Amino acid sequence: MKTNILVIGGTGKTGRRVVEQLQNKGIEPRIGSRNSSPSFDWDNKETWIETLSGIEKMYVTYYPDLAVPGAKEAIESLTYLAKELGVKKMVLLSGKGETEAEACEQIVMNSGMDYTIVRASWFNQNWSESFFLDPILSGEVALPMSDVLIPFVDANDIAEVAATVLLDDTYNGEIIEVTGPELITFKDIINIISKTSNRKLNFYDITLEQYIDGMKQMQIPSDVVWLIEYLFSHVLTNPKNQLVVNDIERVLGRKSKTFLEYAQKTAKTGIWSQVEVQ
Repeated sequence: MKTNILVIGGTGKTGRRVVEQLQNKGIEPRIGSRNSSPSFDWDNKETWIETLSGIEKMYVTYYPDLAVPGAKEAIESLTYLAKELGVKKMVLLSGKGETEAEACEQIVMNSGMDYTIVRASWFNQNWSESFFLDPILSGEVALPMSDVLIPFVDANDIAEVAATVLLDDTYNGEIIEVTGPELITFKDIINIISKTSNRKLNFYDITLEQYIDGMKQMQIPSDVVWLIEYLFSHVLTNPKNQLVVNDIERVLGRKSKTFLEYAQKTAKTGIWSQVEVQ
């Protein structure tokens, strides 16, 4: 069944899972991505009109993060256009403890459209689908701030919440905070991944400066380096980001997934056993 629901970032970590959630309910959303038809490109506003045409509700993720320079202006332009084109409701994925992301939230909240903000902690899937995977594969994990407590959240839980609040208007006007059920450290995580994947992982506690220098030496794109440095220096140390919130249980009627549950399931896929060849 074709619908008037749009998922921007519909091929990304949470977006593709939101698409799956909707498809499981018999809903076929429009996917907003560069490779979709019609195409949606954050860097080309000419693609936005066709993608938004006929849409009533949309889920929006901004890549790589709402904290990066230019994100606020992009969200502002998209929100204004969506309102002009008759979009009735917007669900925005935001970042917990991110001041810049909260500025983007305000744009949506003040738009005059119905909205729900889904404010997420760091994703479990960063360890299997993102920038923490390569160190795991190498067996040598060096990270700063190894004792900071983080309520890592599962991307599947985020997507199920997002799909629910997108369809259920009783959550209109709310900020839903999605976290895991526990506070864990990077050291805890490496121990869990080591045990579940049956691999010996060496962990090294380094300074943020050493970590940033290492990324630059690996020629990681400068915008990604900037984002990682921001997330470590501003978000991890923000007390708001070190709180467990039970909104997932409130919306879904069940507890959020633990990191151990995620790791046990992920280890079975073999993703952590594909050891890098030097």
